[in-house]
Amino acid sequence: MIVVTGAAGFIGSCLISKLNQEGFNFIVAVDDFSKIEKAENLDGKTIQERVERDQFFGWLDQNHEEVEFIFHIGARTDTTEFDRAIFEELNVNYSKEIWKRCISYQIPLVYASSAATYGLGELGYDDNETIIPQLKPLNPYGDSKNEFDQWALEQEEKPFFWAGLKFFNVYGPNEFHKARMASVIFHAYNQIKATGKMKLFRSHHSDFRDGEQMRDFVYVKDLVEVCSYLMHHRKNSGIYNLGSGKARTFLDLVKNTFYAMDLEPAIEFIDTPADIRDKYQYFTEANMSKLQSIGYTKAFHTLEEGVEDYVKNYLIPHKYY
Repeated sequence: MIVVTGAAGFIGSCLISKLNQEGFNFIVAVDDFSKIEKAENLDGKTIQERVERDQFFGWLDQNHEEVEFIFHIGARTDTTEFDRAIFEELNVNYSKEIWKRCISYQIPLVYASSAATYGLGELGYDDNETIIPQLKPLNPYGDSKNEFDQWALEQEEKPFFWAGLKFFNVYGPNEFHKARMASVIFHAYNQIKATGKMKLFRSHHSDFRDGEQMRDFVYVKDLVEVCSYLMHHRKNSGIYNLGSGKARTFLDLVKNTFYAMDLEPAIEFIDTPADIRDKYQYFTEANMSKLQSIGYTKAFHTLEEGVEDYVKNYLIPHKYY
């Protein structure tokens, strides 16, 4: 059996689709299944068993001999949440318990970290493990992910294979439930559909023109391909960037959303809210050489390819992956 935590969420549900496509049908889906807004993400997927998040450790203690791999994707990901106790419980302590059981039961582990750990990018975006203690995330979510990365690296005992993946700006199907935390493409599509235009944040940085703030946008289908590769690869443990490796502007992203909707771009600029201005990232770009160095050679979707696939095949028909 393969365990996926955060199974009903955006990335977790896409990962289950990928595993099903590869013929893996004995999937144990772990999540807080009281969140009914995520229920449709699992429709049509082949799952062996659903386990509530707060019952998972008892389940694993009883069933560990049947578990072949754990993908720990579940986390509290709200960057606007400032209650550190929530992140300590769900992102740090919960992850530590999974880590310890993977050691005890000899189960390989892939877990979700985040590019939010890089903060404003003062030290760049290289997945060099020696700089992790020096990183300065901008919010409690990023702090929690960096805290667990540091803890994992400090442990003398580790799972026989493990990988922490620093997800950059992920977009793609199955994020209907994410509300404010959904991708810019999702919000652009809905705003364009409702108003015929899109509002973007104005630049408040002299080095960047309006709309030319840049992010590393990575399509979720590429992300789950990497997860699959690591499950089969099972060597070269460590922490890896997972982005496209190519920063693109918000203008590029929104224009391609218009094009995928067969519309001419109509873009307006509004001031970035004052309360987030000093924490606003103007540039992120994953250095992907470390993942490539362990043999991952599959090409990633370009922004144009990813946006077109997402909009035309999932957003317009309101379909799930």
